[in-house]
Amino acid sequence: MQVEYHKWHSKALAQDMELKVYGHAGKPFVVFPSQEGRFFEFEDFGMTEVCRPSIEAGLLQLFTVDSIDAETWTHPTRPVPERIARYEAYEKYILDEVIPFIHQQNPREDHFLGTMGCSMGAYHASNFFFRHPETFDALLSMSGVYHLKLFLGEYMDEGLYYHTPLNYLRHLKDEAQLAHFRKSQIILSVGQGDWEHPMLEETLAMKDIFEAKQIPAWVDIWGKDVAHDWPWWRKKMAYFLMHLRI
Repeated sequence: MQVEYHKWHSKALAQDMELKVYGHAGKPFVVFPSQEGRFFEFEDFGMTEVCRPSIEAGLLQLFTVDSIDAETWTHPTRPVPERIARYEAYEKYILDEVIPFIHQQNPREDHFLGTMGCSMGAYHASNFFFRHPETFDALLSMSGVYHLKLFLGEYMDEGLYYHTPLNYLRHLKDEAQLAHFRKSQIILSVGQGDWEHPMLEETLAMKDIFEAKQIPAWVDIWGKDVAHDWPWWRKKMAYFLMHLRI
């Protein structure tokens, strides 16, 4: 499996950022780490090994990026408007720096990318997917949060509203965006075991929105033994790989 490490000074974030690339061809996916995780997390927890057959076959290419959660949503004291501004700088880094890098590495005629993640990484993957339909057409979200109440309580303003999928999707009326989501591949999965309850509740709320908007997303609820942890995410990765359009 071809693996590359890259690092550059981000103009958007004014700091060095790192990522790794797994594979030489295939459908590119941006992979976001879990809460306050790093770009090497997916490899360290065995997820890239699960993907090895698809990667080596040239069907799948993973771009695992860093997070700045500790500077944004999980920062303990920074005022929320400042966290939003910093997150939007991170969004600019992904869109204006990482995405062009991916297209340079993998110049496919089909310019759409996929995005995936677990836990907080699933939040990032989902938020980028739904906010930027011009860029993404596939989403694999495992044990995700779709509202930021766990970190910000009941606080809400206009800026945060547009980074809260459960809010902005519920009121989405743009027919072009809805049409794109209806033909994209959307997979949300969550368990019913240890540490999954908030994610289960929010995933079911997302399911209600998809049904109301006639978006044929696959919302897969796993059993009461399925915990919010990497061993189960590895099992899910192996299962959903068999169904990804790559």
